[in-house]
Amino acid sequence: MPSVSVTSPSLTSLSLTSLSLTSLSFTKLAYAEMIGNAYDGYPLEACGLLVGKGTKVHRFVACTNEAASARVYTIPGRELLRAEIAAEDEGLEIIGVFHSHTHSEPYPSPTDVAQAPDPGWFYVIVSLKREAPEARCYRIVDGTIAEVPISLG
Repeated sequence: MPSVSVTSPSLTSLSLTSLSLTSLSFTKLAYAEMIGNAYDGYPLEACGLLVGKGTKVHRFVACTNEAASARVYTIPGRELLRAEIAAEDEGLEIIGVFHSHTHSEPYPSPTDVAQAPDPGWFYVIVSLKREAPEARCYRIVDGTIAEVPISLG
């Protein structure tokens, strides 16, 4: 997502240790929609935005992978803006981004790390490498990766 430049200076000063202690909680519907979007996008990487408050994902917004690639994703700026405005109208915000890895582990690639636009966001990767999808969440701050547990509720 090189066209997106968002910073949260207050989070860049926090340690990843404190950030990784928090779990990211999804509603069951938002989680199911995200997993479904990963399958819908296959064999290309799928992507979307996580809308919520704090550490709670209230809504998943499926986005177009403008890169149309099985190796990278790009969310169009217009879709990001629409999602941001809709979230604000609901008293929510974009708290993270999701993308799928079609044939690799659910761990951030060097490209994922380099393109992580906001240290305050959660980065969720769903791998379709195995029979069942595997979702993992991370915080990425100054190139350092910390895993964050995912919960449903």
